[in-house]
Amino acid sequence: MITISDLEKYYATEEVRTIALNKLSFKVKEGEFVAIMGPSGCGKSTLLNILGLLDDPDGGSFVFNGIEVAGFNERKRAELRKHNIGFVFQSFNLIDELTVFENVELPLIYTGVKPAERKVRVEAVLEKMQIMHRRKHFPQQLSGGQQQRVAVARAVVNNPKLILADEPTGNLDSTNGNEVMDLLTELNEAGTTIIMVTHSEHDAKYSHRIIRMLDGQKVTENILADYKSPVSSLTPEGGTLTGAEINK
Repeated sequence: MITISDLEKYYATEEVRTIALNKLSFKVKEGEFVAIMGPSGCGKSTLLNILGLLDDPDGGSFVFNGIEVAGFNERKRAELRKHNIGFVFQSFNLIDELTVFENVELPLIYTGVKPAERKVRVEAVLEKMQIMHRRKHFPQQLSGGQQQRVAVARAVVNNPKLILADEPTGNLDSTNGNEVMDLLTELNEAGTTIIMVTHSEHDAKYSHRIIRMLDGQKVTENILADYKSPVSSLTPEGGTLTGAEINK
């Protein structure tokens, strides 16, 4: 699903050039659960931004689902991103002025899903995440664990091929953190590819493989468990775009 080769990213001012990613290379297969670890400043967040098509690399190759996306402009990145990638953030990133239902519905509005279908899909995912009883509440009326359940629901409502999780349990206690990791594991077992940035050795053990980074490079890779490549259940209605569609 993902192949990055000699990926480079740097940030430059008039006085200094900082290398965030230094010819980084690795692959992620469909259905894998991969944890990325390393100290602060090692390039994890930069990598996640590029994998999430929020930023463009300065060098190297990034192939996503058979499409070379390095060099895509923002419009093409946004189109591919909104149909194929879900995000789960440490800080939840819910919109306080919207209800739980409306927060989860938002990605479907962006992708043009009709109101009747939006209602069915949002209610289904809220039931799955066991948060349906809070659908009319606002984020600030929820516990941290409930907010992260809503964030996971929002990430998966479009049936994405890939979920990117950035420290998904960082603001949660151990009980709620374990519940969120169990949810991600269930989604992965159902066929969703997951890449998770984490500082938690405990959370990383939920993955199939741990990639450790230092100074913008991969330094070690540990395989924790085997995985079975899933038979994709995604349909065009689920939102997967092809290279031909993106390049129209």
